[in-house]
Amino acid sequence: MINLAFIVYFALRVQSGLFDLVIMPEFFLPMIALYFYWLLIFTFVGMYRSWFAASRFDEISTLFKATFVGIFILFFIIFLDDYINNVSSSTRILIFIYWALLVLFVGTGRVIIRSIQRNLLIKGFGRRNALIIGFNDRAFEVLDTLLKAPALGIDVKAFATIKDEHLNKTYNNIKVEANLNSLQETINKYNVQEIILALEKDEHDSLVDIISLCSDKNIKIKIVPDLYEILSGQARTSQIYGMPLIDIMPELMPEWERKLKRLLDIVVSIIILVISLPVTLITSLAIKLDSEGPIFFTQERMGMNGKIFKMIKFRSMRKDAEKLTGPVWSQKNDPRVTRVGRIIRKLRIDEIPQFINVLKGDMSVVGPRPERPFFVEKLSQEIPYYKRRLKVRPGITGWAQVKHKYDESIEDVKIKLRYDLFYIENMSIRMDIKILFRTIFVVLFGKGHYE
Repeated sequence: MINLAFIVYFALRVQSGLFDLVIMPEFFLPMIALYFYWLLIFTFVGMYRSWFAASRFDEISTLFKATFVGIFILFFIIFLDDYINNVSSSTRILIFIYWALLVLFVGTGRVIIRSIQRNLLIKGFGRRNALIIGFNDRAFEVLDTLLKAPALGIDVKAFATIKDEHLNKTYNNIKVEANLNSLQETINKYNVQEIILALEKDEHDSLVDIISLCSDKNIKIKIVPDLYEILSGQARTSQIYGMPLIDIMPELMPEWERKLKRLLDIVVSIIILVISLPVTLITSLAIKLDSEGPIFFTQERMGMNGKIFKMIKFRSMRKDAEKLTGPVWSQKNDPRVTRVGRIIRKLRIDEIPQFINVLKGDMSVVGPRPERPFFVEKLSQEIPYYKRRLKVRPGITGWAQVKHKYDESIEDVKIKLRYDLFYIENMSIRMDIKILFRTIFVVLFGKGHYE
């Protein structure tokens, strides 16, 4: 539809004879360039995320806003090109005709596709089996809503309960067939693809156990909003005909976006390592002259899926800083930090060698900070949901790093975990770029631990 809009515009602008032409414009190259341009913009505004009960009005609204911004960028580029080449053109305003055609064609295409999808779902194609965990008013409301909206394509097969006294009870012809002990058996029995959690306040302690039971299965988990604060404080929401639910997504990023993220990691790492070479040489010399010990500091950290790797940094503390104390967190005005170390920490120069870890694939440019195995095990006992961070590749910078200071206590860890979970549940290339810009701001204006 993007290409069709361009073809119609080209025919109107060039072949209709309605408008004067200074030169005959190209056809194929602009069409291909515009196709990838809009593909990029639509990706960044989230128009290629998995569809779930999306309102067609909301989708057209998103399309309108995305193309509105995109057209003004194109208009500015054309204006700048005309200005540089000293060309006076009164027809650049025609780009807004192209915009109208683009919205019309792409919007029409999306409405048709969504309508076909809805009709297929109602007829039984592509439907997903669901399990509601909880047997209470909220669970009943979810079931009633799903039964009234067959276009959602969700078939509730059974209830599961935390309290055994609810077993074998029924509501609206749907039976309570499982408790926590038999949950996996029921999931396998019905080939469940969707789980909706509607727990009572006194059942919140079971939340982590339920998610752990489903973590190795390709199941989408949604939570009724009362559990919002219990999980992470912030998360991506979807709606079932006006009923908001929190998405807990096992597939954190689609495959193509994961590959693009890895490609960007490699490109950014190479660029940073090359550009920062003079800084690396000066820093290495300063560290060697300032204190005894090696230039680089390596330490075991726990990466994605629990993999242990050696993280590389410029040494900012004196040699054998933890020899007497054992593993401890950094602190403000840490006496173990050297004079040069204090400067390179403030300017974040000590992080530069970690781009080698990124190139090796142990880390990403953006992600939760990697923690030492000692602290991972310790924190996992105190914070049951802590190991959720190990689902993704750790990063040099991250949402928690630009929003909060270094870890000095268990309370800092809990605060930063909320930010890490928010990032994990909302992972996208767009989110990574946002964090990178915030990181640049933090470095330039000296925000962070030593502010």
